[in-house]
Parts: sequence; C-alpha cells; structure tokens
Amino acid sequence: MSRRTPSLVRCLTVLALSALVAPPLVAAEATATPVVDARPSGTSVATSTLDAVDTYSGLTFVVPAGRNDLGQPQTCTIDADLYKPHSASRTNRVPAILTTNGFGGSKADQAGLGAAFAKRGYAVLSYTGLGFPDSGCKISLDDPGVDGVAASSLVSFLGGAGTAAYTSSVVGGRTGGAGSVAADFTVLDNAKSHDPRLGMIGGSYGGQIQFATAAVDSRVDTLVPLITWNDLRYSLAPNNTSFTSGVTYAGSNPGTEKLGWAGLFFGVGILDGLQGAAIDPTRNVGCPNFVAEACAAKATLDTLGYPTASTLRLTDRVSVGHYIDQVKVPTFLIHGENDTLFNLQEATATYRSLKARGVPVTMAWQSWGHSGGTGTNTGAAPGELDLTGEHIEDTYLGLRIKNWFDHHLKGSTVSTGPAFAYFRDWVPYTGTAAPAYASASSYPVGTRSSWYLSAADQLVPSRSAILPGSTSWSNPGLGVPASYTEVSGLEGQVDLPDNLTVPFDTPGTFGAWTTPALTGPLTVVGAPTLDVRFESPTVALTQAAGPSGQLQVFAKLYDVAPDGSITLVHKLISPIRVADVTQPVHIELPAVVHRVEAGHRLRLVLASTDAAYKNAYAVQPVTVRAAPTAPATLSLPVVP
Repeated sequence: MSRRTPSLVRCLTVLALSALVAPPLVAAEATATPVVDARPSGTSVATSTLDAVDTYSGLTFVVPAGRNDLGQPQTCTIDADLYKPHSASRTNRVPAILTTNGFGGSKADQAGLGAAFAKRGYAVLSYTGLGFPDSGCKISLDDPGVDGVAASSLVSFLGGAGTAAYTSSVVGGRTGGAGSVAADFTVLDNAKSHDPRLGMIGGSYGGQIQFATAAVDSRVDTLVPLITWNDLRYSLAPNNTSFTSGVTYAGSNPGTEKLGWAGLFFGVGILDGLQGAAIDPTRNVGCPNFVAEACAAKATLDTLGYPTASTLRLTDRVSVGHYIDQVKVPTFLIHGENDTLFNLQEATATYRSLKARGVPVTMAWQSWGHSGGTGTNTGAAPGELDLTGEHIEDTYLGLRIKNWFDHHLKGSTVSTGPAFAYFRDWVPYTGTAAPAYASASSYPVGTRSSWYLSAADQLVPSRSAILPGSTSWSNPGLGVPASYTEVSGLEGQVDLPDNLTVPFDTPGTFGAWTTPALTGPLTVVGAPTLDVRFESPTVALTQAAGPSGQLQVFAKLYDVAPDGSITLVHKLISPIRVADVTQPVHIELPAVVHRVEAGHRLRLVLASTDAAYKNAYAVQPVTVRAAPTAPATLSLPVVP
C-alpha cells in the first residue's frame, strides 16, 4: 500500500526535512573516482562529484522493537528505500547514511537527500518511522527502547546482515521489478558485528531518532540532527524557570501546556494510524496510534494544563537530555532560529551537555525551523541549505553537512567548520548564505548587558537611574487568554489574516518596560535572562495547593520601531510557572539572534496569559516593584 501524507498536514507540521529545504534539483551523472580511506580498516571508499544512482524501492524489514503497551516483545514492519552509488561494489565500498522522516511524514521526504548523497559516494537508507504508514506499530515518540532498537536492525542490514525484499528498482538506468538486495558494498569497521561506517541525518522527529539509535547501538559513527528536542517536557509544556539542568525543570514546578502544538501532534498521529490501518490494524487499538502512556499524558495536559509525574516518566524516557551520557559520537547540531516548537534553548542544552562529556560537537543556528523561514515562507534562506540535488556544495549548511560526513565517514581532512555559527537576517548577500553566518569558537558568545526595571514603565541602563514605583496587572481568569503571539504550526506556513499575525496584549493584563530609543544598534545573540520578584498575596495563599495555584507569567521581548510598530522576534515567548511568589525568580527568555537598530526601543513584557498555552483558571493579581536597592534586572547577551 502506498500513501502520501496529505498536503495540509505536511504544511502544518513542517517536520519532514525535505519539506523545509529548497526544491529538488536535477543532477548530471558522472563516473565515480575512488579514493583511499584514511581509517584503519584500509578499505577503498568510493566517492565522486556526481555518481549515477541505483534505487531500490519498497524494501520491507520486520524487526524487533522492544515491548508494546502490554509489556510483550513486539516486531514491527518497516518500509524503506535504498539509494546506492552505481559504482559501489564489494571491492569499491562506500560509507552509509541512515535517515528517517519528521512527524507525519514518510521515507519519501528523504528521497532527494538519499539520491543527492548517493551521487556523492554514500549508500543511503531512508525509512518510514514506526507509526507512520507504510511502517507498522504505534508511535513511541522516538523511544530508544523501541524506535532505537528498531533502527538498530537497519544498521545491521547496512553492515551486510541478510537481504531485504524490494518491490521495484532502477539499476544502471533500467527499471526492474521485485527482488531482494544485500548491502555488500558498504565500508565495514567490523564485519563480524555487521558494523558499517555509518552516519545519520534527519529533522525534528527524524533528528531525535539519531540520539535514540546511538544510545542503544555503538556502531553509529556520527549524527547530524536538525531542529529536534532536548527534553519533551520542556517542548510541549515549558517552564523557563526552576531548571535543574539544561531545559529540564523541577517536577514539583511543572510547565504550561503548549496547546496548539500538542493538539496538532495528536491529530496528525491519529490520522496516520487511520491511513496505515491496513499495514498494522493493532496500531488503532486502545490509544489510537500512540503508546498508551502518550494518550494518558495528553489527557493529563488537557485536564490540568501541566504534566504530572507519570507524564514526566514518559517524556524523560524519550528525551536525549535524560540519556545524554549514552551518546558518545561526533554530533553536528543544527537548530532553527524561527521555531516555537523546539526553540534554541533545546539545542543549547544538548550542545552543552555533550561538550561537558567530551563528545565532539558543533552547533549551527539556521534561519528556519518549525515556524517558517527567513528567506522563503517555509524554507531555508537563499543559499543556506539544499540537500536535494547537485548544488549541496553551493549552500552554506549543505557544504558543511557534506564536509562533516566526509570527515567522519570517509576520513577526509576537510574542515568541519566552526564550533558555533549563527544566521544573521540583517546581513545582505548573494549566492551562498555564508556571509550571513557569524562564527565563534564556542557558545555562548559576546558579553552581558544589564537593563533595570524602573518606574514609569521604563528600562534603564544603570541602577542609579532606577526610579521607585510599581506595575500591576491581572489575568481575566477562567483560562481565558488576553494575549496573542502565534498560531502554533500555522505561522509562516499558510496565509493568515493580518489580525491573526500581529501579537497583542490586552491592557490591564500585562506589565511592560521600555528602553529609550537606542543611539546605536544592539545585537542580541543567545538567551536573555530576567531576575525579578513578583508580589501576589492571592497566589501566596493558593500556591501551596500545587501547580494549579501557582502564578503564571509569559515573558517576551518586543522590538519597537520609531513609528510604534512592534516585532516579537519569531513569535518566541517564555512561559513561567512561579513556584513561590515570596521568593525572587530567575527567568530565561527565548534565545534569539536579533539586531535592534538605532532609533528603535526594546520592550520587556510580562503577560498574564497567552492564546497558544493553557492559562490559569483562578484570577491572579500581581505586582512588580522597581527599587534601586533590589532591582529587577534584564540581562542581554550582546555581540559587537
């Protein structure tokens, strides 16, 4: 059974890698020229500028995949396509790449990537992840014990273990029917353990599976995850305070449900289950197309608005932030500046954790993410990334990814680029996006600049300029939103009415503090922080009852132009649930790359609600005081 994800769903999710890159390009064919691999195996590795590609479609694997909802061992059917350099053979072996789809996608999303890297001397196996037709079993959220174990069997296949049946092929330019194929043309680091020289690449859901696989299978050599999560508790129910490590917050002070994204995930997953019922009808029994814990977690979030201990047990198990010590291979993290689903803090948390453990890691912040792009509505900026054709080398990230694989899989001495790089949308260029990227030897970059909350709703640059005063507001109650920032999953993907694209805050439901007009440009790169104390006698009486009685705040930074128009950079905000309003609070605001031009002003807003999140049911009046002796401080990471 063949199937394409509905175009609307693909547009909404924007999770499949190929849906986010430039249109496919046609590549000419050429004969491969082998080079000698510098690794100890001494195997000749085929490489070329552009090789011809043999394609085997509809490969079927039946693999062990951990345990099902009943705790019983399960096997799952996996649908895949294999892209092989035509010149690759037992005597002219090539390294391998394993890739899979983003949420709601399929193996077809990586067709361009598979052919592109096969032309460049790699055997690429693209497969449809579990729970997405035409693969079987339920969606397990990239669980290492399920999805990682299943992917491990595909690693074995690429290492020469057995054969796989396919439904059709194109070999040497000739179309053929069904047959079977063995991967007897890959570089082997260890033939006995079917250990291929292998890297992984993919975006979002296809990014997290790389960590899940590397955690259970030491044969994986390198990873290139794009726009994926560090901790799913933070992704779907963020709290930007009370961090215990990375973006993992204390279970006693949980986050706030991200309504739009959580609902979209389940809608897409259930639809995939219905469309794939013929492949595996059991996926729709009980919790439809999700493991039972996922349905229980969604019900909890919808009812309470925050995760409980049982939900956190699930998100911890499927989040690299909680098994990072098992990931030990070189990793090139690529994350999106325009992403309200998995923001830049998630990549930063993974980067820091890998680096602290001595794992080789680099990080790039690209223009685009789940919430759209900078150069085009849904994709990469011009010259930034193309993994679908002959011009990989003509794009900044495409070349870096190719060089990364060449270095780690072919033993090439080519540079893998800077340890940290970030896209600047205010830098003009033509051709490759390289001029728009700034580089650094590590993250974080720059210095911190402090601004202080003052009376008259001002942000002032020195403590001596602080005027005593206070600002008060309240939410409407009953869970009603009074502020709007974004429509999760729709931003940048479909045409929305103007009145649904401009952020707003209803007077009386937020506090705001604004700088004077800047005399020169201010460039922010990284996550601002806010140290503040809230006063709320009402909440002080209810917070002991638990999260439902704790204060909710939504922090954000606006760029205010001279004409008064406002920009909320990439619609990013930081939801806060305050554990104790009698104590100071340290808040991490969204990491951004943004230039505030001379003449503009920067505005800090603390709102009581947001339409994209679950809001407090009880009315929560709150006050923030400005005082020179105990200033509330906004710290900005700035670069020259």
